[in-house]
Amino acid sequence: MKKKVILGLVLSALLVYLSVRGIQFQGVMEAIKAVRSAYLFPALFMLLLMQVFRSFRWGLILRPIARLEPLPLFSVTSVGFLAIIAIPARLGELARPYLIRQRCGVPMSSALGTVFVERVFDCLTVLMIAALAVFFTELPPWLIRSSVLLLVITMGVFVCMVLLIVKREASLAVLKPLIGKLPPRYGTAVHRLIHHFIQGFGMVVDPALLASVAGLSLLTWLVYVLSIYMTSLAFGFHLPFSASVVLMIILIIGIAIPTAPGFVGSWHYACILGLGLFGIPKTEALSFAILFHFLSIGIVIALGLIFLPFNRFSLSDIRQETTP
Repeated sequence: MKKKVILGLVLSALLVYLSVRGIQFQGVMEAIKAVRSAYLFPALFMLLLMQVFRSFRWGLILRPIARLEPLPLFSVTSVGFLAIIAIPARLGELARPYLIRQRCGVPMSSALGTVFVERVFDCLTVLMIAALAVFFTELPPWLIRSSVLLLVITMGVFVCMVLLIVKREASLAVLKPLIGKLPPRYGTAVHRLIHHFIQGFGMVVDPALLASVAGLSLLTWLVYVLSIYMTSLAFGFHLPFSASVVLMIILIIGIAIPTAPGFVGSWHYACILGLGLFGIPKTEALSFAILFHFLSIGIVIALGLIFLPFNRFSLSDIRQETTP
């Protein structure tokens, strides 16, 4: 864990350096001061709406193993996303499963399985939106190749999830020889964890839930694209809507890398890289990155702090829960 944190901090420092190298900071401040605030309020509303959609979607994914009322679910979701941005190296991903474990008593590994399903749907949705963007804007070859490769991998993972939940016992039988090589104490624990983890995939074999989650995933990411577009209008960038889709894809790839808390460095460098494809100068792109980062992270922090008193946890609690 310490090595991951140190590596994340070092990588963030490098990306911050690459982001600010050659920048005239006076130009950055002037660009931010010239922002048309009328566009920022819709952008902020879209970011809030995205969190609401995420919460409701996760509730649907959880439904086969646990049911929460909308407000407690939104509370846990808000604190969970706060943990993701506050704890380095994406270790905060464990916060939501831990909190669901405390509230509903479901195995933490099952709740973690639902988060895995959520990430798979996120990836599939973003890549499908990217596929549509190809018809409206020219994408760099490296982005097309990466997207196609990631789509193939994600589709493979989705098929595996369906097979694991439909043929659970057969799947566990395949893994049994490997688990059997572990000491009895750990072998039993690993078998139980895998069994519970697969249990979190239950939603993918329910056609009604599958359709609902797919629709909400599309709506969630289209709302996010719209927030990017509104922020670009605030800066006076005359870019097509498809440019916001491209920026979203590059931004998601960038923040997927385990870095410092708040995606500092990776977020900014990804924005500079994405906007640079459409001819936006580095100074203006960094200004956009700083403000959009402030809005996006700010809404997550605000919501998380509101609900944190009702969902307290610590890394030591999570570590104890995940120890066999």
